[in-house]
This record gives sequence, C-alpha cells and structure tokens, in this order.
Amino acid sequence: MDSLLFSQEDDELFSTPFDHSFLPPSFSDPGESVFLVSFRWWKEAVCGGGVVGGVAGVLYTATVQLDGAGDEEEAIGGLGNEEILVGMSREGEVGISGDEGVSGGQGDLALVSEWMFFTALKWHYDKLDEDSILPGEDSASDLFSLQIRLFYARETSQLVIKISQKDNQVGAFDKAYSIFCTNSGMLQVWDFSGQTNQLFVNDRISSMYSGQSNEEILLELQIYGFSCTIDEKERRKEDIAMEQSRIGGPLPSSSLRMNGSVDKVDLFSRDLPSTAVDSGSYGTGALGLTGLYNLGNTCFMNSAIQCLVHTPKLVEYFLGNFRKDLNFDNPLGMKGKLAIAFGDLLRKLWAPGATPVAPRMFKSTISSFAPQFSGYNQHDSQEFLAFLLDGLHEDLNRVKRKPYIQAKDEDGRPDEEVADEYWENHLSRNNSIIVDLCQAQYRSTLVCPMCKKLSITFDPFMYLSLPLPSSTLRKMTLTLLSTDGTTLPHPVTVTVPENGTFRDLVEALGRACSLRDGETLLIAEIYNNSILRILDDPDDSIELIRDYDQLVAYRLPKGRDGSSLVVFTHQQEEKSYLHSFPSFKKFGIPLVARMSDFSKGSEIHNEFLKLIRPFILPADDFLSDGASRKSAHENEEIEDTVWDEAANSNNESESDSDAQRDFEFYLESRTSYSSGFKIQSDEPVPISKPDQPIKVLVSWPEKMIQDYDTSILSLLPEVCKPASMSKWTQDSVSLYKCVDTFLKEEPLGPDDMWYCPNCKEHRQASKKLDLWRLPEILVIHLKRFSYTRFLKNKLETFVDFPIDDFDLSNYVIQKNNSVSHRYKLYAVSNHYGGMGGGHYTAFAKHRLKRWYEFDDSHVFPVTEEQIKTQAAYVLFYKRI
Repeated sequence: MDSLLFSQEDDELFSTPFDHSFLPPSFSDPGESVFLVSFRWWKEAVCGGGVVGGVAGVLYTATVQLDGAGDEEEAIGGLGNEEILVGMSREGEVGISGDEGVSGGQGDLALVSEWMFFTALKWHYDKLDEDSILPGEDSASDLFSLQIRLFYARETSQLVIKISQKDNQVGAFDKAYSIFCTNSGMLQVWDFSGQTNQLFVNDRISSMYSGQSNEEILLELQIYGFSCTIDEKERRKEDIAMEQSRIGGPLPSSSLRMNGSVDKVDLFSRDLPSTAVDSGSYGTGALGLTGLYNLGNTCFMNSAIQCLVHTPKLVEYFLGNFRKDLNFDNPLGMKGKLAIAFGDLLRKLWAPGATPVAPRMFKSTISSFAPQFSGYNQHDSQEFLAFLLDGLHEDLNRVKRKPYIQAKDEDGRPDEEVADEYWENHLSRNNSIIVDLCQAQYRSTLVCPMCKKLSITFDPFMYLSLPLPSSTLRKMTLTLLSTDGTTLPHPVTVTVPENGTFRDLVEALGRACSLRDGETLLIAEIYNNSILRILDDPDDSIELIRDYDQLVAYRLPKGRDGSSLVVFTHQQEEKSYLHSFPSFKKFGIPLVARMSDFSKGSEIHNEFLKLIRPFILPADDFLSDGASRKSAHENEEIEDTVWDEAANSNNESESDSDAQRDFEFYLESRTSYSSGFKIQSDEPVPISKPDQPIKVLVSWPEKMIQDYDTSILSLLPEVCKPASMSKWTQDSVSLYKCVDTFLKEEPLGPDDMWYCPNCKEHRQASKKLDLWRLPEILVIHLKRFSYTRFLKNKLETFVDFPIDDFDLSNYVIQKNNSVSHRYKLYAVSNHYGGMGGGHYTAFAKHRLKRWYEFDDSHVFPVTEEQIKTQAAYVLFYKRI
C-alpha cells in the first residue's frame, strides 16, 4: 500500500498484540501501492499486449454487506457512521495470457500492483486519439484513495475488508458504495498483485489468532476508473431497505465493536441487490503533461527530468516493474535509492489528473549522494543529466558481481573483432536499461608524431559533446576616439579569432578605421570613468576581455622623442550637505593626447581645448531656460568665430566671479577626497616620470557643462551586447558541421600528452575519433559554455539541427551493421541567458506526436517551428 497506517486501537484490550510480520512486502513498503481497477479494463491491457507475458491471478468470491455503527434503523436509512463489509473467500489461481484465459463479469474487480496499473494505464492511453485530449483536462476523479480496515475472520476463513464512512471523505465513501454493491450480490475480485494470496500461505493468520480477537489494520487502497453520483447511492439505499422489508426484517447484525472484534455470525451469507459497475472507457486526461515546481534555481534539474520522462522506452520501463532490477550491493551505485526516487517521480508525472509536482524527495535523494547539487545554486543541466544517467545505470545494473577483465592489444586483428571484444567486456560489467538505450561505442586512434606508433581503442560513450565550429570567431565593439580634435567618438565592430591575441585586435581595428602609416592605436579598458588598464602587450590573449567590458581605442600619432602620454579624466563638483569640503564625481570617457612641452600649464589647457572641440555646441544652440537645444551628435561644422571666442574667453584674465566659468586642471591624486596638485597656467607642470602616463583631472564648471555636449562622452558600449534570442541575429551552423568538427583529427594539448610505448616518452600525439556503433537514444550536448584559465563564456551560436531525419549513416564506420543510423528529435533542454545566471526550459514531443514546452510548473503546446532556437543546449534523438 502507498501509505500504510497500522491501527492498534486500545492495545490493552488484546491479550495478543497484532503481528504485522505476515503482511506481504508491498503492504509495508511505502514506495509501492496496490490499485483496485475494473477486471475488464485490466484484461484488455493484458490481452492487448500492454502487460508483457502471462499474468497469474487469484480469484476471490466476495460477499458484501452494509453495517451501521449506530442502531440498525439508522444504518438502513443511511444515517450515522456507515460501513461496507466485504468478505473475500479464496477460490483458486487462474492465469491470463493473450486472448486466452478467464472471462470475468462486467462488475468484476482486479487488484494490481503499482507497476501493473501504470503499465496498463499507459497502454490504454496510447490507444486514445490525442486530439480528443486537452492538456489541462481534469481527470482527478478517475483516481482516488480509499482507507480500508483489513482483518481475518476465523469463523468464515475469509479476509474481511471494512470501509467506514468515518475513515473516508464523503465522496470516496460514495464511490466505494457503487463499486462494491453489485447487482448480483456476489462479487468476484481478482488479485494480480500477489499480495492477498500471501496472507493465506500455510494458513498463517488462522494459526496466529487461535482463540483470540482479530485486530484491524488501517490501509490505503488506490481506486481508479469508477464514478458514482449521490443519486445512485440514495437509490441503492432504497433498494436495500426494500429487500430487507421483503425478507421480513433487518439484516443480521454484525457490527464491528470499537475494540475490533467481530460477532460469530456469518456476515456474508446473503445476496444484496445493487447496481453493476460501469467498466467503460475512463478519461485519463493528458498523462505526462505535468509540470515541476521550481524549488529555488532548480530549473536545470526540471529541464533534464522532463526530457528523460518523455523518453518512450524509459517511460515504459519505469512505469513497469523496474524494481526487479534494483542493485542494492553495487559499491558504485546508491543502494537503489536514486532509481526508486526517479521512478516514483516519473509515475507522479504520468499519474492521471496530476497537478504540478514539487520534486523535493528526488532532490533530497540526489543531493545526499551528490553534494554539488545540494542547496539552491544554479547548475548545468548537462552535468546533472550525466550524473543522473550514470547513477541510474549503477542502481539498475543487472550485473551483481563485476568480473575483472584485462584489455588486450589489437595485435593487427580486424577492427570488427577488437570492437566486439571491447563491447562484450563492457557489457559483462555493465548491463542496465541505461546501457540498453543510451550507450554506444566509438573508435579512438592515436598516432605518435615521432615513431608513428598506432594505438586503437574502442570506448563506450553515453552522449556526444559537440563543439560549435562557429565559435572560432568573435565580434567585438570598441569606441574609437581621435586625438586631433576633428571627429566625435564612434563605435567600431571588428571580428577577431576567438583564441587570438591583442595583436589580432589591433590589426582588425587598423583595417576598420583605415589607420595611416604615421598613426598607432592605444586600446584601454574603461571602468568608473577612468582608464583601468592599457592593453599594451600584443601577445596577451583576447580571452582576457569579457563581453561586458568597455574598451576605447585612441588614434594617436606614433611616439616621438621626449613626448609623454597625457590622460584627461573629467570630474564635476556635486552638492553635498554632509561634508564641509567639496565633493567631486567623475563622468564621461577619458581623453588622451601626446605632448612634449610642459613648460607652462597653459599647454595642458590648450591641448585639452583641442580635444574637446568636437563636443562644443554652436552659439545659436545656447538657448534660454525651458528651450531644447540641438545636440552636437550631428557633428556640424563649428564656425571659427565661435571657437575663437570661446578659446579667447577661456584664456583671458578674469575676475574671481568669472573664474568659475573656466576649467581647472589637477595632477591626479591617489586619494579620492583630493583632486591633487593644481596646474597653474603660467607655471611648468612637474613631471617625475616622463615614461609614465601623466594623469590630469579636469574639473568642469557648470558653465562649461552647458556649453559642451557632454552626453556624447558617456556613450560607451560594451564589447558584446547580450545576444537576442532570435536565431537570425547570429551566424548559423549545421549540426552536421558540429559532428565534423568533433570527429576531426587534432593534436592533443600540452597538458594531455600520450605515453608512447615505443618511444617510452610522453608525446603530443594526434587523436582521431570515429563513431563505431550508435545507441537507440542519442543524446547530444552542444558545448555552448567555454572554460579557460582566463574566463568563462557562453556561445550564442544558432545550431540548425534536424528534427525529423538526422542521418548519421556516413559517419558510422562499422559498415556491416544493419541497424538504422537515422534519428528523430523528441526533446530539447534549453538554456536562456549568460554565464552568470539564466534559465532552463525543455521542449518534448508528447507521445511523439505533438510538441510542448515545459517551463518549470507551466506546460503549454508549441509548434515545431518554435523548437529551433539559440537556446538549444542538449538534444535528445530516438532511432527511427
């Protein structure tokens, strides 16, 4: 039973406590339930091949009686605490196989184990037309729980089921009434679960309770496929009352006492007329279209699970009797707990009338064996999937003792012979449903670059991790600034090798801006309106630059003797009511120039005025309050008279009040609360290290803020903006091209050297992979996340993957294999967002007919055209 509550009311009234050791395993195993269904519904599934092989059952003849806990008149009228008593007498064992076997009446019932129920349910469901099933169709009324009390009546040698209204909700008791009160009065119950039969083995119960009262145990029974209305129940009560009146009095009293004892009267000797059970087609709702609640950053887990629970043969396996394969002794497994937790979760998702499921028990189980998935941090769905598949395999490994096998060299033998030997050795240690469906074999060839020694091995694989060939190029956007005061800053986008250097970036920028012979480029990273660092080492990797960095390229004349680099950083005073001294904040992009004359501070002043000349607003745009003014973005030609007037105004000797209109220059201080040494116009600038950049802080007065378009100085794009989810915004690459890249011969990395048995040294050998045999379920991982010693990055490349016919025939080198190498897509795990976060969803083809999107607890239909996106991360293919 699913949830067993053993009742032991008033223990002091019993001289012999109730011994539960006689109960069958599933009566005490909270992981398995027993279901009550229509015998006809069950036999259709068995005879139709839904339940493989012959199924043996035990036939019981059951008699039913109503009983009331109050006086008999109230019981007949339906008042008080009603009870239904079902006495079951064992008749014998009968089998059902194919179209042969027994035939049952329309009202006959069947007890089946949980795996039998789900297997039959799936068979009936697959026969239905999907167009007649709505995704949100409510079928909860088809499945409900019924609390029953079970005891053994010594006087009649019957197993007695008592159903009390006080133990159940009104709706459940009403349904139980219509199920057990049949027209004939004699009900046949077929037990295919094998549970009740064990209660009668060697008459264990009778010998246990000789001369003692019988104690009840409270059990939970799952009921499926029956319906009942209140009107039907009331009509049946009237029929019972009329029958009792006809025979001249009430039914023999057999009320169950509070202590659980039973009168010695035969309780089940009379036939009670009732309504036959309807065993027609039962609505199942949309089985499998059930969401998973996000427990806190568990979308990665939900996405992977939804792909697995829509893998056809995996669904059939876990809906079936998967427990027979549990391996509790495998040191590499999890004592069967992971497989049980996954099977239980899968059945909840395929239960009729299911609502979104919170996978807390499953997460707790997997976290206990894999601490990396504990807590509520975001993880990689492919890494989780790899661990889950490996864990399920070890928990379900049919090999109880793995033999030790030493691999042999190929010694010139044919590839077919060596590959088969490797595969048989693998299967001798690994045999599970995961191996049957998901594992295959590739050939690995290593060649020594010195002695040309050839090494060939045949290794199993669970999935293919394919690189994205389009990731060899990277687009980068920088802001280009001139230093001659002629043009405004503007963005420039270039394409560079993904694994290139700063030299590649400088060369690409030089071509993009038509750099002249006498010019050079200085690239700097801007952070908090200051130059954080200058990228001056041409051999540094471009991977050091992140997508959200902000880079500026300064177009400078090539270095001259005695010239220094001057960096102008902008600041303006901000009002502060907390401190008595002034507070400044930086703004805009720093400007850069090369200077050789620092005899007077006025040279600094004039050089800065030249740099900001493109930002000055025309005189006719200096408008009064409330009026809008024209932006300098249009880069209009500025009249010389306007420039001269502004320059002369800035250089004239002014009064103290007018001085607030001009710029002030300071040598930058190391402290944030001080601007540093003030540069005077008529005094030389103190330069301590001519070979180091001279950092100058420029203080902008309010008047200058109004005269110049400083908004342009704040336009600084990132190196790479977050990619749009539209597949048209990125270059497209075929999935076949990814396979080509994966199988291409390439040298091993310096950190992955191969020990050559001939040279007796580690060599940087060349490696070539080939597909030798393919699995029934092909899982493909697209390597969107790149990890280097410098940074992590996600590739937003759109992969154009086939949906209906992914043909790998030309890639499999085992030519004598008659197995098909063509595949059909049925599920996709998606990742939206970047490295720092993001969100996982899943697409799955339900019953291999219609696509749905699973976004945590939300499930909704999608078209096939919506399946292909830049977010595709793990692809699931089924062999055609």
